Parts: sequence; C-alpha cells; structure tokens
Amino acid sequence: MKGPLFYSKILLFGEYGIIKDSKGLSIPYNFYNGALKMNDNSSEIAIKSNESLKRFVTYLRGIDNKLVAFDFEKLQQDVDAGMYFDSSIPQGYGVGSSGALVAAIYDKYAFNKITVLENLTREKLLKLKSIFSEMESFFHGKSSGLDPLNSYLSIPILINSKDNIEATGIPSQKSDGKGAVFLLDSGIIGETAPMVSIFMENMKQEGFRKMLKNQFIKHTDACVDDFLKGDIKSLFSNTKKLSKVVLNHFKPMIPQEFHELWKKGIDTNDYYLKLCGSGGGGYILGFTEDIDKAKLSLANYKLEVVYNF
Repeated sequence: MKGPLFYSKILLFGEYGIIKDSKGLSIPYNFYNGALKMNDNSSEIAIKSNESLKRFVTYLRGIDNKLVAFDFEKLQQDVDAGMYFDSSIPQGYGVGSSGALVAAIYDKYAFNKITVLENLTREKLLKLKSIFSEMESFFHGKSSGLDPLNSYLSIPILINSKDNIEATGIPSQKSDGKGAVFLLDSGIIGETAPMVSIFMENMKQEGFRKMLKNQFIKHTDACVDDFLKGDIKSLFSNTKKLSKVVLNHFKPMIPQEFHELWKKGIDTNDYYLKLCGSGGGGYILGFTEDIDKAKLSLANYKLEVVYNF
C-alpha cells in the first residue's frame, strides 16, 4: 500500500502577519513530498513515525465529529499494522512537513470529505481550513490550517484575511528569467511553537503592534499584490522594505549567524531575505533580481531556486 503524494508548501508572504489578518500567499512546492505507507522494513524512521501516528489518532478522536468524522476503525487498524508517513519533507524547515501528513490522513480516512474536484467555494475552503487547523494543532499547539490546505489542494492559496481565502493563479514562470525566489538552507532545525510564543509575547507591547500594522502588514500586503500582478520592480522595492522590518523587529526569529548576511543583502541589493514559516532555523526565503549575483554573494550557502521571474 502506498497512498497518493502530498507536497510541501512555501508561504511566500504572510508569516506572522496572517495571525493578525495580513494578506498571505502560499504555493505548493513539488520538490518535497510524503505519502502514507505500510511498514515494510521497520526502519527507525518508520517506527518513530508510526508511534507519532498512534498519538495523533488518539488526538483526532477528541475532535468534534460535527466538524469532521473519521473512519477510526480502519485508521486504527492500519496504524496498528505499522502504517507510517514516508516523507522527504525536512521537519522544522518551514515547508510544511506536518501539513502534508494532515492532508494525507484527511484524504484517506475522513468521511464526507471535500475534494479538489468539486467547485471550491469560499465556504468549502474555510471549512477545510478549520478542519485542518484543528487537526494540525496536535503538532504546533496552534495552527492556521493553511499548510495542510495547500498540501491537500496542491494549488496556490491567496489569503485576503482570516475569513477570506481563495484559490488563485500565479504568473507563469520565466525559465530564463534572472529574477528568482530561492530557499537558503540555514542548517539549523527550527521549532515553530517557541517562535510563535515569542511573537505572542511581543504582541503585548503597543509599539510592536503598531509596527506590525503600519509596516510589516502594509509591506506584506503590497508584496502579495505586486507578485500576483507581476509588477516585479515594485515587488523588489517592497520586499526590501519587508526584509528591513524583519531584521529590525523579528531578530529572535533569525538565527544569530544570519544577521550580518541579512543586512548585507539589504546594503548591496544583491538579494533580500525574509522568514520562511516561523523562522528560528530551517529555510530562509530569498528574493533576487539577479540570481547569478546572489549566488556569488552567497557562495558559501546552498541555494534552491523555487521560482523564476
């Protein structure tokens, strides 16, 4: 048995902001994926994943079955028989490893599931998002439900606000374009929960709340609009502003050894860095108007291009 593949995701814009109703844009990233499998080799990874699935099933039993009902008999049977999630998605890297697992479980075991094939109205998207939010909270303490939504539907999702999300199209890539969005590997595993709690703690200060509204959310919204319109000049100008705000106000979320590199990008305009997910490690997202320049400038780091302008 091997279930369908569920892909990783990248939240291009909106990390932290979407908690406070900024816009956001999330795209599937097909480089990594995961699928449910029956335990065929009892590797250490399979055993660990299976143990985690056992705890997850117990948690799912506690979810209100008016929101979502599962075939627990089948699910329990499969988990007891050694089912695990076989995934190439790196954990703690901000590309949605738990989201893909949540999507896979919903897809295989939920009764009356909403499928990709039907007309995805806003109501259906919001219902899916709230189901996934409940399910994924097992992993992070609090989840927006967006990662699993993206993984499950495998289409770009535009977040206009908490209660207004839609499937969207993004400008097609120019394979020979010099401009690029890339991932930079920090080499450190990030933990979502501690980062979110630092953010929530900061939100208690009026100054931080003001900055979030007048700078962070303003620039994030502008970046989303620019990206969808394909206005590259404006996009890079707004991404630079966003990168500055993050460096000044989200320092704890940027691993210490990347503070200088972050600043260097802003000073030289070779690239602009931003958080990918909650930060604290994992991937850092980069934007550049000239990928060759960025590669030279970041010669000591591993870059993965995810989108070309």
